[in-house]
Amino acid sequence: MARFTFKLPDIGEGISEAEIVAWHVAIGDRVEEDSPVADMMTDKATVEMESPVSGVVVELAGEVGDQVSIGAALVVIETDAVDAGGEVVAAPLTAAQAETAEQYEAENPGVEEVVDTPTATTPAEAGAQVGGAGNDAQSVITTTSPTGPRPSPGGSDEQVAAAKAHALASPAVRARARDLGIDLASVKTESDRVRHADLDAYLRYGAGQGYQAPGARRARADQPIKVIGMRRKIAENMAASKRAIPHFTYVDEIDVTALEAMRADLNANRGGRPKLTMLPLMIVAICKVIPDFPMLNARYDDEAGVVTRHGAIHLGMAAQTDAGLTVPVIRDAQDRNVWQLATEITRLAEAARAGKLAPNEMGGGTITVTSLGPLGGIATTPVINRPEVAIIGPNKIVERPVFKGDEVVRAKLMNLSISCDHRVVDGWDAASFVQGLKKYLETPVLLFAD
Repeated sequence: MARFTFKLPDIGEGISEAEIVAWHVAIGDRVEEDSPVADMMTDKATVEMESPVSGVVVELAGEVGDQVSIGAALVVIETDAVDAGGEVVAAPLTAAQAETAEQYEAENPGVEEVVDTPTATTPAEAGAQVGGAGNDAQSVITTTSPTGPRPSPGGSDEQVAAAKAHALASPAVRARARDLGIDLASVKTESDRVRHADLDAYLRYGAGQGYQAPGARRARADQPIKVIGMRRKIAENMAASKRAIPHFTYVDEIDVTALEAMRADLNANRGGRPKLTMLPLMIVAICKVIPDFPMLNARYDDEAGVVTRHGAIHLGMAAQTDAGLTVPVIRDAQDRNVWQLATEITRLAEAARAGKLAPNEMGGGTITVTSLGPLGGIATTPVINRPEVAIIGPNKIVERPVFKGDEVVRAKLMNLSISCDHRVVDGWDAASFVQGLKKYLETPVLLFAD
């Protein structure tokens, strides 16, 4: 049988390697042409790799989380080609089979091993052996077991069972042990029989020996999880941001009672347009205030020592997905009205959850908004999306009594957080920017004024 090496193709401009984020096959699996074999992740996107041939997988490039260079072998596939004599050529043992054979030989010295190599006299029989469900063209190891039962280390099973059955104890002690799920043979005693005091001692110290009372909840087993794919990218980006950027966070309280009333009126008369959340209204306010604070709509190249203040507002929108946090970008947010922003927010959020964001929708942001929505919180200290220099975090809206002159009235209040890069943004600038947002959000009619 011929072997085909599927090398990782060039999957993007400027990409030199890709990370294995998922295998769809394992060694020994049969694959068909154009069927998926692996998901490879670059800095820009995740790409599904498909097999160019049909056959049996004999080698994989590595484990999930490993990096594979462009042009390096990704999968080796044993194709269905037959040699000139019409016979299927048996492949050598895989590493797993060889390890199994060595382990068995070490544990069973002197036991005969029979290696059976299946052959076929016709191409039709060869195809049946290779392609048939459950068949394997590779060598198969069969073993014969030694005659006679192996003796138990501490005597026969019958002797051990008899010893357990004859542990001496009164009927009351036996009943209590039965209710507690305790094997009397495992309870130590200094006398000739197990007593209640011995059960009490076992209950005090037995947990360390694996005892657990009936009905008690067992702790879930530890589960090591490899940090790969999207989660690894998030970890690297967050660590780089906190390591390189001296963050500071400013928080102020905003009365959004009038804004929420206006939002309810807009939604009641929206027709076929998308339902408005707080986010598109917040973005409109940001776009109106940013021109007075250009140092916030910027990207800082700390290696070159250059801050680029952008004219257009490409606003990142943090979105939670099953794979982790992603930040799709709303391009030219300053040119969109509130309904257009709501439509784009919905589209990007759905694409992010489905894992179908285009590469140009995931980078190039100039400032970011992150919101937990109704889950909210009293205040947040969001982490800056490097190389941007600011990130805004609206928090949960709560209803509380407030003073209006001499009267106490009900009001809807929201804390607004902003984290900034203190290397290029001063505290005064951040506080003044939030006060500008506060003016628009507390007097929402200004959002629609030219």
